Amino acid sequence: MRREEKDVIIENLAERLNDTKHFYLTDISELNAEETSNLRRKCFEKEIGLLVVKNTLLRKAMEKSNGDFNDLYDVLKDSTSIMFCETGNIPAKLIKEFRKTMERPILKAAFVEESIYIGDDQLDTLSSIKSKDELLGDLLTLLQSPAMNLVSALASSGSKMAGVLKTLSEKEN
Repeated sequence: MRREEKDVIIENLAERLNDTKHFYLTDISELNAEETSNLRRKCFEKEIGLLVVKNTLLRKAMEKSNGDFNDLYDVLKDSTSIMFCETGNIPAKLIKEFRKTMERPILKAAFVEESIYIGDDQLDTLSSIKSKDELLGDLLTLLQSPAMNLVSALASSGSKMAGVLKTLSEKEN
């Protein structure tokens, strides 16, 4: 590969690192062609970009990007693939699902919402992180709960009040 081609790859990777809030570094080296194809298909279905990259090019792209990725340099060994995504917990859930039947992909590290997670033991933590949409849903549920209780109380109080008024009006007759 010529220097110009490497520079283009580094530039594209750096731009992608700047544009995304979440990415995972994984090792998919021992997957055969069929397993790799299945992983790529599942990534596509879940809107995860999967790239196999050279460690030196990825490191140079990280150095060139706006992020602080110094802690990730140590995991750039052996085979590395990078998963880009819009939702921080989706790749972790995909990896866990995929590993029900095989040993790979192995999580090397993840960058999620400006936090760095290193090691395969972080997979459970990453999969339990709630996405922005899930947090907004929880917040809306919490905000709606008092209003729903008030409406329910008023509705039940209204029928009780109507019953009391009816009883009182019948007594006066």
